[in-house]
Amino acid sequence: MTAKSLRGLAAAFALAFAGLAGTSTAQAAATIVIVNQNAPGEGFNDPTPAAPVGGNPGTTLGQQRLNAFQHAANIWGATLTSTVTIRIGAAFVPLACNATGAVLGSAGAYEVWTDFPNAPRTNTWYPSALASKLAGTDLTAPTDPHIIARFNSRLGLFPDCLPGSPFYLGLDNRHGDQIDLVTVLLHEMAHGLGFQTFTDDESGEQFFGIPSVWDYHLVDNRNNTPWVAMTDAQRAASAITWRGLSWNGPNVNAAVPKVLAPRSNLNIGGANAGGAAGDYYVGDATFGAPLAKRAVSGQLMPVVDQANGTGLACAPLNAVNALAVRNNIALVDRGSCDFTVKAANVQAAGAIGMVVVDNVPGDVVGLSGTDPSITIPAVRITLADGTVIKAALQQRSRTKSGVIASLGLDLRQLAGTDAQRRILMYTPSINVPGSSVSHYTTEAKPNQLMEPSINDDLLHVVKPPRDLTYPLLRDIGW
Repeated sequence: MTAKSLRGLAAAFALAFAGLAGTSTAQAAATIVIVNQNAPGEGFNDPTPAAPVGGNPGTTLGQQRLNAFQHAANIWGATLTSTVTIRIGAAFVPLACNATGAVLGSAGAYEVWTDFPNAPRTNTWYPSALASKLAGTDLTAPTDPHIIARFNSRLGLFPDCLPGSPFYLGLDNRHGDQIDLVTVLLHEMAHGLGFQTFTDDESGEQFFGIPSVWDYHLVDNRNNTPWVAMTDAQRAASAITWRGLSWNGPNVNAAVPKVLAPRSNLNIGGANAGGAAGDYYVGDATFGAPLAKRAVSGQLMPVVDQANGTGLACAPLNAVNALAVRNNIALVDRGSCDFTVKAANVQAAGAIGMVVVDNVPGDVVGLSGTDPSITIPAVRITLADGTVIKAALQQRSRTKSGVIASLGLDLRQLAGTDAQRRILMYTPSINVPGSSVSHYTTEAKPNQLMEPSINDDLLHVVKPPRDLTYPLLRDIGW
């Protein structure tokens, strides 16, 4: 058997950062070495003074960044098993960002290997860290990393890069409104360890005509066909089919019932519901009361405070809207202000719940934000579902619509799973390069580390009973 290797998805990152400025090591069930690829005075070597924070004793910005990397590496090192040292080539560099959004970071396998000694599957790509573990020897050159990682050095520190929202460099997860770096690192390191496919999720083409080990466990849940058995066109179509792809690995399947909670649900009924009657998928809020077995029910009443007929609820409700939502469930539109502001305004007017209608086409997404004063439940629905429900609200009085909304749980189904209780993968109807297919669905509850966006309520945990990241890595060979 002749081993073959190719530089993987993150190879381009390595070309501009050849110099090594130091290493840091995590010793545990697996040894992880962080190879500092920043030049002097930059990134990990940034001498900007910093006060110790959240268990991070570093006194410079660079040292605190390196300490956070070390902490994340310790968590993965204590979780994995490998006799081969895992090297992560890492640097903080300027990445794409603006005043309202930013790329936090990226990571992936530096090389991929097939047909190496002890390979469980022939003619199949494995990320180099996993391939080396399975081979029992380091397959890469001693100076090459197994994982390449880049993180945004400008985040929150410059007016054109999410000003006021820097990485939180503490190790205690008490990040508040900041972005927790350790959580981001755990997520990106998982990608480098193999939480990704090397098959093109947009075209469906396999990397040099060879499937990834990932593809053997990815299944089109409409016909139970594994990705590896599909044509390129079939793979491409499944990657943009909402709720169409599931993970079908024994370790994840066994852990799903221990990790995921019942699915949140919006039920529409009542005398005037008409064609809108039925159950709807919703995105949960990170604030307010969580949905429970005992549903919160009431007349669904729209807030209308814009000339075009929409209702944003970005300011305290006027008398007419306050009368409409009092003791009822408020229907508002996304846009113009934070979700917590909308919830606070309808709650102050007496609403017992809130449903937010998205303002752009897409799939179910949650509501972000933190406000301990909000006590009512809130959910988000798609623009398409909102359009159907709004049509049923056209005939209403000032206080009643005849359309009853119930916010509760569907105990028959686990959040983010298919009919066979397999966790869904992230497959939005418009392909998102780098995110589609290689992440879990955004519908999982509790939120999972390997969703495409970092959620505020994540813990520094990678395995059950809180998280499904490690079970997937076990499915591919870890």
